[in-house]
Amino acid sequence: MPEETVRARGGVQSVERVFELLELMAEAGGEISLSDLAARAGLPMPTIHRLLRTCVTLGYARQLPSRRYALGARLIPLGELAGQQLGRVAQPELVRVVAELGETANMALLDGDQVVYVAQQPSPHSMRMFTEIGRRVSLHDTGVGKAILAGFGDDVVRRIVQRAGLPTPTAKSHGTVQSLLADLDQIRERGYAIDDEEQEVGVRCYAVAVPGTPSPMAISVSGPLARVDEDFGRRAVPVLRRAAAAIAAELVP
Repeated sequence: MPEETVRARGGVQSVERVFELLELMAEAGGEISLSDLAARAGLPMPTIHRLLRTCVTLGYARQLPSRRYALGARLIPLGELAGQQLGRVAQPELVRVVAELGETANMALLDGDQVVYVAQQPSPHSMRMFTEIGRRVSLHDTGVGKAILAGFGDDVVRRIVQRAGLPTPTAKSHGTVQSLLADLDQIRERGYAIDDEEQEVGVRCYAVAVPGTPSPMAISVSGPLARVDEDFGRRAVPVLRRAAAAIAAELVP
């Protein structure tokens, strides 16, 4: 039977391998060699070369002058459309979060070494937080970003930090990988993340990861320190967990 018709885990093996290669290129943070892909995927070089040649022909991958490979431009509109669709799925839950808590709610997805906001429901307060849909921000200094990072092992976090760095927009932002890893340990233990003026002075955010989704994502609620205090956090976390579970139920087969 030809390889293309072999079914692995209920799917077509060659299709699974193509997506694995694309994900490995994304994890590499820019470009990757054929030999590195072979080592990470555990596949023979001829197989990888054949699959990549098809991806390059279709525009889903690029071969650079250095003969290394990177993601292709044809993935961009697919990613944007997927983000918009996920945002529409999440919006009713974000509306419920704001109705219960009164502060701005967001959903964000992992996008390379950053997160991108794909949905938002604003607070009814005149003084409120506002994040533009489509905005990309760092992982280490945002509630949604840290909620996502906590789902990775420390070695993966270190590689992300090595590529993306640790910019410090405020005095409370993590400036070392050690402090970030210590924070992530706490997030894993308690099950939610806090951005305590780490991205913007005067703003606190509570966030939880959406469980079980193929692409890492998280939802959050944020507002000014005067309203978003520890008591607010105790009320917010169960609301966020219910919303995250409801979103996961819509997205996970």
